[in-house]
Amino acid sequence: MKINKNIPAERLPLQQSEIYYIPEFLSKKEADHYLGYFLHETEWRQDEITLFGKTMLQPRLTALYGNNEKTYTYSNIKMHPLPFPAGFEQLKDRIDLFCNEEFTTCLLNLYRHGNDSMGWHSDDEPELGLEPVIASLSLGAERIFHFRHKLYKEKKYRLQLGHGSLLLMKGKTQEYWQHQLPKTKKNKEARVNLTFRIIK
Repeated sequence: MKINKNIPAERLPLQQSEIYYIPEFLSKKEADHYLGYFLHETEWRQDEITLFGKTMLQPRLTALYGNNEKTYTYSNIKMHPLPFPAGFEQLKDRIDLFCNEEFTTCLLNLYRHGNDSMGWHSDDEPELGLEPVIASLSLGAERIFHFRHKLYKEKKYRLQLGHGSLLLMKGKTQEYWQHQLPKTKKNKEARVNLTFRIIK
């Protein structure tokens, strides 16, 4: 399937979902450029989270940018967006055009090494509205991304996210599926993940 600009997109074979993987959304040269830019120019932060009664630092760094002042809350963490910096707008416009959406907000994650991770969750916070559209750009180290069905947990799917690839999740994906980025001992390099969202 082709979504826009005739860039090939593969639809993943997951029932009750609408997920597309675009392995070469950016060229290697472009991906290398943006990786360096976001690694060094982003105002990264590391928040505390509480799991099973234990408070700890998130196993990754984050940042939030937006073109409005709407906050984003997940895992009891409330983030206030910073304005999109000058080096960001061209990339955002390109993703908007490809996805036929006007994203308002981007949550960035920095996985510094294989020990940084994200547990099972869905991007179903109320401020994202019904059937949210999430465009996730991967830069840097390749990591394995996992899906599992919320009702039938034996239904699972794994996908290797490459440098410069885009993953587009829409429709009822967040209603029926969870995803995670588990720890790995195979990769010690950094990965930057940009997740574009629309905050209602």
